[in-house]
Amino acid sequence: MKLYFREVGNPTDPAIVLIHGVFGSSDNWFTISKTIAEHGYHVLSIDQRNHGQSPRNDTHDYTGMAADLHEFLLDQQLEKPVLLGHSMGGKTVMQYAMDFPNTGQSVDFSKLVVVDIAPKFYPVHHADIIRGLNAINLASLKTRSEADKILSQYESILPVRQFLLKNLYRNEEGTFDWRLNLPVIEREVHGIGDELTNPRIVTEPTLFMRGSESPYILDEDIPAIKRIFPNAIIETIQGASHWVHAQKPDEFVASLMSFLNT
Repeated sequence: MKLYFREVGNPTDPAIVLIHGVFGSSDNWFTISKTIAEHGYHVLSIDQRNHGQSPRNDTHDYTGMAADLHEFLLDQQLEKPVLLGHSMGGKTVMQYAMDFPNTGQSVDFSKLVVVDIAPKFYPVHHADIIRGLNAINLASLKTRSEADKILSQYESILPVRQFLLKNLYRNEEGTFDWRLNLPVIEREVHGIGDELTNPRIVTEPTLFMRGSESPYILDEDIPAIKRIFPNAIIETIQGASHWVHAQKPDEFVASLMSFLNT
């Protein structure tokens, strides 16, 4: 699958690939990408399948998303890129490390960065959001504010609604549409919380970054992380919840640069 992507920075600089979470897109990384590029990196942000401007597919699992990432890396001919993923994107990065280990016969990665997700099973917790998105009648929708009013009945936090409604756009006919394959995501949402398949030990340097206010990576998860990623570093960003890079961008970039420059 040929993924849509955005890039910033000098192509001769070391490459870092940024991968968004569920309901997200490469657009989420726009500001952070420019900041990372200023530190001397070629930054490529992808839209995962069924998200943003990438193709849609009837399957939505980590094996498929890892394969998509592999094809992207081959197409871009990147040399030992850093792979960074947030939430669902973090599991995509981890699954890539499981399915495409560094052997010199594939696209080897130099380091991994996993943002606020652990290699464990998570129960479905997006049901209200999906109900809210489905409650928006695109055929009769006139304005974004109307969509926000409907969605507010299912999601009370304004920044979360603003993030979700970034997926709303006007198509060539001038009517609203989603940059999400919402039916497939709804059908496959249980799989977004799945554990990794084909597990193996990953010895490459790996940074797990978590928000101090987020429940996604708990202290009790650290031993399991270390069993799979024995050279992992766990970094906690104070005052951040799940959206670490959006809520604490300066601290996020400082932590990332410290890891990459070590």
